[in-house]
Amino acid sequence: YSDITQKCWDYFVYLMRNVTASELCEWKVISRPYSELQYCLELWADRLNYGYPNALAEQYIFQSHHRYFHNCTLEHPVYFDPPEDVLLAMIIAPICLIPFLVTLVIWRSKDGKAQA
Repeated sequence: YSDITQKCWDYFVYLMRNVTASELCEWKVISRPYSELQYCLELWADRLNYGYPNALAEQYIFQSHHRYFHNCTLEHPVYFDPPEDVLLAMIIAPICLIPFLVTLVIWRSKDGKAQA
């Protein structure tokens, strides 16, 4: 399997030779070579009953990212959930505020005089 995966890698490098530096982060340009690499690694793993994903295939995928795509950034930032303590505070604060507001409304309504 290691000899075959090396051939998959060599073919990927061959396909990437025509990709310019300015095109390295454009999915429409690199999708074919990248998909070919993934397909080759998966196909031969399945044919040889090696299992996929596997450590060797992952090594080549990581190598492709390190060699070709390490300077690519996302155009739109990816947002992540806040840490659990911040999330908990954001949930608890409004819940704790509700009884206070209800008490304030009741207290103000007992003031006796209706507002005109």
